[in-house]
Amino acid sequence: MIRLLGLSGSLRSASINTAVLHAAAELLPKGTTLDVFTDWSDLPPFSPDLEAADPPPPSVLAFRAALSAASGVLIACPEYAHGLPGAFKNALDWVVGSGELSGKPVATLNAAPNSSHAQAALLEVLRTMDARPLFGSPFAVPGLHRRMTTADVLAHAEAKAVLKETLVELTAATSPARMQP
Repeated sequence: MIRLLGLSGSLRSASINTAVLHAAAELLPKGTTLDVFTDWSDLPPFSPDLEAADPPPPSVLAFRAALSAASGVLIACPEYAHGLPGAFKNALDWVVGSGELSGKPVATLNAAPNSSHAQAALLEVLRTMDARPLFGSPFAVPGLHRRMTTADVLAHAEAKAVLKETLVELTAATSPARMQP
């Protein structure tokens, strides 16, 4: 069984990024699961002092455990002020030193036509963390708008095709032979 973790970079309850991840969960290849992690609000602001605490805060431990349990990660993230949303960047900061993304295949989805700055920043952070962004990331999901629901995304033929292609590539990247450096 291949276990993927979906990370939505948005805290907005009706986020198109979260809807895209839930749509992806409906389109998985056989033998694959996708858990969507969306609530960054419980993570405290990153601090080296808190990171060194024994143990770190429970919300940090839960996030790290979710990442550790995943074979691969699927990220859909909006752009705020030409960068990553602060809460999402904070979440990533919590796993820089602990290494849960090191060597792990990651696919990023671009659910908005104007998120190139955030995607570039995200890919830089992922490479710094020694994650393995898939060639071709970010995968652009065409024709979406911010008010779409999961059902709307699933009814959109182009978006559905991109999601299926992304999921096939991500699951293939989790195979033991492909995980070698």
